[in-house]
Amino acid sequence: MPVLFENVTAVTMDPARPVLENAFVAVEGTKIASVGTVRPEGEFERVIDCAGKVMMPGLVNAHTHVPMALMRGYGGGCDLHTWLNDWIFPAEARLDDRCVAAGTALGLAEMIASGTTCIADMYMNTETVARTVLEAGVSANLSCGAVYFGDPADFSPETCNDCENHIRLFENWHGAGDGQILVDASIHAEYTSCPPAWAWVADFARAHGLGMHVHISETRSEHETCLEKYGATPIALLDRYGVWENGGHAAHCVWVSDGDIELMAQKNITAVHNPVSNLKLASGVARVPQLLKAGVNIALGTDGVASNNSHDLFEEIKLAAILHKGISGDPAAVSAFEALAMATVNGARALRRDAGVVSPGKIADLILLDFTAPNLFPCHDVLENLVFSARGNNVVMNMARGKIIYENGQFLTLDLEKIRAEAEGYALPHIFG
Repeated sequence: MPVLFENVTAVTMDPARPVLENAFVAVEGTKIASVGTVRPEGEFERVIDCAGKVMMPGLVNAHTHVPMALMRGYGGGCDLHTWLNDWIFPAEARLDDRCVAAGTALGLAEMIASGTTCIADMYMNTETVARTVLEAGVSANLSCGAVYFGDPADFSPETCNDCENHIRLFENWHGAGDGQILVDASIHAEYTSCPPAWAWVADFARAHGLGMHVHISETRSEHETCLEKYGATPIALLDRYGVWENGGHAAHCVWVSDGDIELMAQKNITAVHNPVSNLKLASGVARVPQLLKAGVNIALGTDGVASNNSHDLFEEIKLAAILHKGISGDPAAVSAFEALAMATVNGARALRRDAGVVSPGKIADLILLDFTAPNLFPCHDVLENLVFSARGNNVVMNMARGKIIYENGQFLTLDLEKIRAEAEGYALPHIFG
């Protein structure tokens, strides 16, 4: 039986009618059945009064490493490569499936409570991540970023474990949950792999019609070292090996060149902006106004919370909107609508999801925020409040794929006490002693 939301103020993310007031939104199965100002006919299993609340599409976190919730704030005060080599890689070497499941559940709980309905996650032990995601109810594009530190001359799919991981993840999980889980091909980064690995992953994506997820030009040293070694930027270098044939989403893009931006527009490569993580690690600031001007799709991501330290995408939305105003001196550098689009419709587009818009036929990924909260009252402009005033704890309902998975502080698919106990009783002692 369908669900009806009434008295809706809906931020639709449809440019033709961005805000609807006193509306009705009907959901049937996993899809939005109708949106309008006239009550639809028919019987409804539940009618939800949205007076005092605002509806918007669920948020899309387009670059995450969810199990790293267990390392929240670990190794703070370092640049990216010191942080990875001295802190994160040694901790990750002690992970097992049980730790990954606990970290994934913890991270997903934080995201669900703050309005996220879809993620793109790149991590190891990816099948364990997939099982936890399926139970939680959000949608996820999952990938295991290919890493290969051996001699390129010795590379083969048999000597690179992540080739087998790609195959197994695709065969076991692509399309699981009636499309709830999709698998992306993935290269961790140019500096953690080599040309034969890039070619293999590109061929795998081509053969199976998969998207591509890669860390790109996150730091100046990464970008300039690649130029010195190969005579090309990371994004251009990977293009030589067919990595972007199906487009893809490139995380960070802090140091991309003008030529890179042109290539991204041509190849349908989404830039995933991670402003909080990039600032915390002193990596720099992505050239968002230039990317927008070139027509590049821009999504938002939190990165892992070890380098953030939060999964709250409303923080990223606000920072994405104000950061570039301050840098450029242009108060119109990123509009409120553009910032919201990065976290909704643009992210859905990057992940090949028919979501991100409150419109009939779209996947029913919807959230409600309490606009009677002190930080959201009064409201002179709904978009302004969502971008510059809202926080994740203003979310009072999360519906993913037509199913309410969080409402009024209660998780309906996750057991938060069990998650805490597993993290405290097993995962944290296992990793950190």
